[in-house]
Amino acid sequence: MTSTAIQDERYTAAAAEFGGAIQRLARAYEADADPRRDLVQDIHVALWRSLGAFDGRCSLRTWVYRVAHNTAASHVQKRRRWRPERSATLEALAEVADPDNPEAAAGERQALSRLMAIIQALGPPDRQVALLYLEDLDAAAIGEITGLSAGAVATKIHRLKALLTRRFAEGGPA
Repeated sequence: MTSTAIQDERYTAAAAEFGGAIQRLARAYEADADPRRDLVQDIHVALWRSLGAFDGRCSLRTWVYRVAHNTAASHVQKRRRWRPERSATLEALAEVADPDNPEAAAGERQALSRLMAIIQALGPPDRQVALLYLEDLDAAAIGEITGLSAGAVATKIHRLKALLTRRFAEGGPA
C-alpha cells in the first residue's frame, strides 16, 4: 500500500471517529457560521496532511486533538489580525463584563449559550484546555496535547469550574 493510501486510510478513520469533536471544537472557536465552516475544512486539511507524518508515538486521539487545536489557534490569530476581538485568560475573565446573549432560549439552550459565550471569551490556551476537558480528557492527556504540565492543566480546570459555578449561580448572563 502506498504512503498516500495509508494516509487516506488513517484520515478516513480519524474523521469518522473524531468528526463530531472537530465540529464542537470549531463551534467553540468560531461563533459565525461561514468562518466556522472554513475552520472545520482547515482542520480536516491539516489533519490529512499531518497523518503522513503520524508515527504512533502518541495515540491517534491525541494527534487529532493537537492538530485540531493548533489549527484553530492559528485561525483565531489570523482572524484577529483582520478583526480585532477581545479575549481573556481564565484569571481575567472573572473581571470582564458579561456579554449579553439575547438569542439564548430558556433551559438547556440558554445554559449552553452561556457556556459557549464564556468559552469563546477565553484566550486560545485557556479555551483549548476548557474544550479538551469538555471532551472528557483528563489533565494528563490535555497536558500531552497542549504542552502544559498536568498540574497546570488541573489548576486551569479548577479555576474554570469555579468561574462557571459563580456565573451560573448568579443566574445572570454569561
